[in-house]
Amino acid sequence: MSHACAPGDTDRGSFATKQRTVLVSLIVDFVLWIPDIVAAILSGSIVLFADALKCANEILATFFAYLTLRKMAKGGGGAYDYGLGKFETITSIITGGVMFVSLALVFSVAVYRIAVPAELVHEGAYLGIVLMVIGVCMNSWLWRKNYRLFLNEPSPIIDSQWRLFRTKAFSDFSVLVSLIATLALSHYAWSLYIDPLASFIIAGFLLTSGYRVITSSLPDLLDKTLDEELQMVIVRHLAEFFDDYTALHGVRSRRSGTNVYIEIFLEFDGNRKMSEVQGSINRIRASLEKNIPKSSVSIVPTDGFVPGGTPGGQSPAPGPKT
Repeated sequence: MSHACAPGDTDRGSFATKQRTVLVSLIVDFVLWIPDIVAAILSGSIVLFADALKCANEILATFFAYLTLRKMAKGGGGAYDYGLGKFETITSIITGGVMFVSLALVFSVAVYRIAVPAELVHEGAYLGIVLMVIGVCMNSWLWRKNYRLFLNEPSPIIDSQWRLFRTKAFSDFSVLVSLIATLALSHYAWSLYIDPLASFIIAGFLLTSGYRVITSSLPDLLDKTLDEELQMVIVRHLAEFFDDYTALHGVRSRRSGTNVYIEIFLEFDGNRKMSEVQGSINRIRASLEKNIPKSSVSIVPTDGFVPGGTPGGQSPAPGPKT
């Protein structure tokens, strides 16, 4: 029993670290968002308005991420035997969904401003430039900070967070360039279109990042089988213990956040003592868990019947060895 609960206990401290990181991101986002709204109103800039709308959606996504990590840091409390990894994956999908909502908002206001061009109010635009410089610096710092954390402790939620702040850094830089160019070239009539056209650059960042986050998270949410590389690790290790069992009847696997759960259905010689069978099970399980990080392996002795049938995505289970 203690072995099965080990992944959740080990990761609890890591969830607390992620929680603090996301909380810092949330506070920075909110502090920068208020003056961003003021600058958008004062300047009449559609790209600043789009940026403020985008930031509102991102703050909401980061807030959801914080609440999820806070729950995960406390552990499942016995209510979730397989941990709270799916909460992490769901939050990552929410972040991607929010990016698509922001994309729709940015696209809509940009098209409107192209149809109805208007000159920027210079005082508000100057405030916007100052805020964008701060935004580029802060979001670049949070991007690097979250990316380093992701390299040390990979997880869907931190993956979506560092990508989100990378998008925000490039987005704010695009807004900054747009405002400077609009003011510098204001004596040209066509400069009125710089502001809304820059919004499409933001839309491009949102589209790419949102698609990447959602497509990478959905397979885990749907309990997709482990990728081929990890399946080959399982096969190689089972081959090393070829003489310990008589037949392999199936392998089932899935992810839950950063944790990996593997069930292997093996048939053993009926003449062996249970203590000998258990010794083989322990050796196989220890070998796999050592080579597959954050994995929990269950070896199920069976006479050929696998609950639920042959797992989807797996090769048909081989028959008895000869």
